[in-house]
Amino acid sequence: MTLLTEEKISGILVYDGCLLKVHRDEVKLPNGKISIREYIHHPGAVVVLPFLEEGDVILERQFRYPASQVFIECPAGKIDPGESPEETAHRELLEETGYTCRELRYLGKTHPGIGYTDEIIYLYEGYGLSLQEVNRDDDEFLEIFHVPFEEARQMVLRGEITDAKSVAAILLSYENRRSESGIQGEY
Repeated sequence: MTLLTEEKISGILVYDGCLLKVHRDEVKLPNGKISIREYIHHPGAVVVLPFLEEGDVILERQFRYPASQVFIECPAGKIDPGESPEETAHRELLEETGYTCRELRYLGKTHPGIGYTDEIIYLYEGYGLSLQEVNRDDDEFLEIFHVPFEEARQMVLRGEITDAKSVAAILLSYENRRSESGIQGEY
């Protein structure tokens, strides 16, 4: 197997923000040459695809400033220091939707921007929902709605849901459901 790894020689923290940290590292390449790698450190995040008893899933509309548009997403949020992904999933689901869940099912993880960030997003399904009280962050404005799971999948296929973490959660959930039910064939 070809040696592909790079070795960090030195590095500086270019920007230290509330959420993101930008690094600029000097690295030794597999061929011995030196290069610069710039990347964003992110603490990680979770996404939850919450299922209501009747099979609908809870989604949200949220304006995302960097892309300057409203997106349809699954509830999600960053992992706080000292928090496990599961704890974050429970906290974010409650904060954003007002629901708690009895059961989280792990779907997998994704690396959303391997060329420029070390972020990992953990994907879950949530079951056994119970409505509590919404307690959003002061800077968080969301519109919560629910649709049948199949409609959420169709929204992905029609390009109405383009948020990568939500696309991954919905399609992985669909694949798991197909596998569990023994359905064969293409989408």
